[in-house]
Amino acid sequence: MIIPVTSPEDPRITPFRDIRERDLVGRRGHFIAEGDVVLRVLVESRHRPEALLIAERRVVSLAPLLSTLPDDIPVYSASQPVLDAIAGFPLHRGILALAERAPLPEAAGLLAAAGPRAIVMVLCAIANHDNMGGLFRNAAAFGIDAVLLDQQCCDPFYRKAIRVSVGGCLRVPFARLAPGTDILSLLAQNGFSAMSLSPRGITPLSRFHRPDRVAVLLGAEGEGLPADLIARSHSVSIPMAPGFDSLNVATTGGIVLHHLVAAGQTADP
Repeated sequence: MIIPVTSPEDPRITPFRDIRERDLVGRRGHFIAEGDVVLRVLVESRHRPEALLIAERRVVSLAPLLSTLPDDIPVYSASQPVLDAIAGFPLHRGILALAERAPLPEAAGLLAAAGPRAIVMVLCAIANHDNMGGLFRNAAAFGIDAVLLDQQCCDPFYRKAIRVSVGGCLRVPFARLAPGTDILSLLAQNGFSAMSLSPRGITPLSRFHRPDRVAVLLGAEGEGLPADLIARSHSVSIPMAPGFDSLNVATTGGIVLHHLVAAGQTADP
């Protein structure tokens, strides 16, 4: 059942009001998903939608998807001017969903559950939500088993990160490392070889032989990974043109994951 909303002050849509301001203060175990592609991923994920707010113009096209939702999930609909006033900015996609975060798994559990031939991505101090979203988009595209985040990483459930990831943040299993975790020891205990990406890496990516269980360590742009992590892992570089050694971290992640996934695959005859 579609519930009409005619006023931005309607108390029933309070969680959707002033979206950008609420992004900054957090949502106490909830998140906002934006757009139809992300909504479709959300519906199939382990996270539970609690309410939807959509533009009147989107009701008909979304009807098949809305019909799959449990009856206790309210679907509010508003005209575009009212929707924009609720969100606090022009909401061109016309779709917002409020959802409850599923509990995060433990990092050790994710590593233990990965198959005998697995790839995980370890992110260190990734504070930019666009980069976080891009990295999760790559992880989803290449079927990565898990992502581990250190304490300095930003929240993958931030609305912009989810949007940039095209729902990858809702699809790829991830865990946040406990403070003080020795990530390289944790990886070794679970049979993972660690490769750290750095412009000063010893081995060019094209010559890196993929182990069956491998962890890709990526750090923030500029500062990069801590020196001790690079020294204690297999350091890898992506050679670039002379005088230039800077790739966006999400671009770096995509190149590396493609290389690792393609390693060992044979061409069709």
